[in-house]
Amino acid sequence: MKKTVLAAAFLLALSATGQENWPQFRGPDALGVSENPDLPDKWGPKENVLWKRDIPGRGWSSPVVWGNRVFLTTAINTGKAKEPKKGLYFGGNQYKPSEHVHQWKVICLNLKDGKVLWEKLARKGKPQGTIHIKNSYATETPVTDGERVYAYFGNHGLYCYSVEGKLLWEKQWPAHKTRWGWGLAASPILHKGKLYVVNDNDEQSYLVALDAKTGKELWRTKRDEKSNWATPYLWENELRTEIVTSGTQKVRSYDLEGKLLYQFGGNSSITIATPYSKFGLLYVTSGYVGDRKKPIFAIRPGATGDISLKPNQDNSQYVAWRQPRAGPYNPSTIVYGDLLHVLLDRGIATCYEAKTGKQAHGPARLPEGRAFTSSPWAYNGKIFYLNEYGVTYVLKAGREFQLLHTNKLLEDDMCMATPALAGDKLIIRTDARIYCFQNENKKK
Repeated sequence: MKKTVLAAAFLLALSATGQENWPQFRGPDALGVSENPDLPDKWGPKENVLWKRDIPGRGWSSPVVWGNRVFLTTAINTGKAKEPKKGLYFGGNQYKPSEHVHQWKVICLNLKDGKVLWEKLARKGKPQGTIHIKNSYATETPVTDGERVYAYFGNHGLYCYSVEGKLLWEKQWPAHKTRWGWGLAASPILHKGKLYVVNDNDEQSYLVALDAKTGKELWRTKRDEKSNWATPYLWENELRTEIVTSGTQKVRSYDLEGKLLYQFGGNSSITIATPYSKFGLLYVTSGYVGDRKKPIFAIRPGATGDISLKPNQDNSQYVAWRQPRAGPYNPSTIVYGDLLHVLLDRGIATCYEAKTGKQAHGPARLPEGRAFTSSPWAYNGKIFYLNEYGVTYVLKAGREFQLLHTNKLLEDDMCMATPALAGDKLIIRTDARIYCFQNENKKK
């Protein structure tokens, strides 16, 4: 009995101090937030480094963590690849698929020391379709339930492994063309034994549900959408559970059988950011840099039908508020405390009250902020913004703009993946390597 009580107290302590597992893109509930007080707020190539490991190939998928295992994906070009530049720029379209053989791999590392526990070749061959020069063939973040890990490579298949590295099943779907040949990016989500995948392309878009154990297709819903890059969100609210998909034409919500619940228009012409929820509200964002329309929506639960706002309307029965020109392009927004923080791709930070949409501070430009693609994260009263050059801007979370300091990685580190938070460890994946940071006084 005494051991049982102690074990329960230990688990309660873990829950109170921060999430140990980081099972999907942006972690539990796609919020990008941890409450662990021991996470580091300063790091560098030689500061607070628990371990680092070079990773072959290229991948913008985030690492995911369960227990003592870190899972990540990569695509290795066996020929000579054209390297992208850091920074924001137009162009970069590639109109012919690579002629070189690629290797799509799933890698499992030990969280304690970064050693490779296993490495599996999921696929080998020439790519099916093109990608933007700054995209990768391993951009979709895997998802895990602690028993299995699901690695999705867009047009190149979905692979299910046991956490020990045994291939359990795989799915291959026809490859489809994407807008301007940019490739795919939306990650899968997992809920109560079902895996959900959105594939928005320029030929035949769909939302599909699979049995997570067997890979059997349970249902498929066609979508009146062209290419989008937004990961869907599983919204468990006070009224029901729904699958929210953000798209250029419509934001749509489906029930767990794939039937449309409601939809609304008003997004920008390119949609990338992941929806999420807080305070009983759903936050949906899009903000292509070339558009005037860059909205942030806060949606109340229970909607049916078309709830699109009328011109010059910023709220309604089911739209709690809208900021029409506030949304970022690549990064998702983040709610921390009672504030919603926004980082535009060119390094401009703004803050709004999450419940009302009222502006709290900003806009303020980060010094030499340049290009931001990774989504922000937060803990210990701080917001973290990582740019493509490997510089993280650490801000005090609050109603005033206050830059505390910056953390820099190596010169050859290009950063577009969103980091993971596992207990007291911060994991940052760059194009060249993966770092695990931990406060020096916590290392054992």
